[in-house]
Amino acid sequence: MAKPNIRITYCTGCNWMLRASWMAQELLSTFGDDLGSVTLIPDASGGAFEISVDDHLLWKRKRDGGFPDARELKSRLRDRIAPERDLGHLDRT
Repeated sequence: MAKPNIRITYCTGCNWMLRASWMAQELLSTFGDDLGSVTLIPDASGGAFEISVDDHLLWKRKRDGGFPDARELKSRLRDRIAPERDLGHLDRT
């Protein structure tokens, strides 16, 4: 079975590269070998910040109201690729 590929598209004009790379690092730290790739995609069109797994849009800044925190992003990815997976302290309220 093919491993999922994550794409993080970020606005270069808004200087969101560090935010995008931090989110990539968070996903790699948690899901590591379960991912096929995490790709950062610079976009100069203005205001873009989107995170996709394969062809499914996990997060869109304009749609979802800002940026996800690590807990929300990891939960959405887990729900998409491995719903049975326990995220440890992130699953505790």
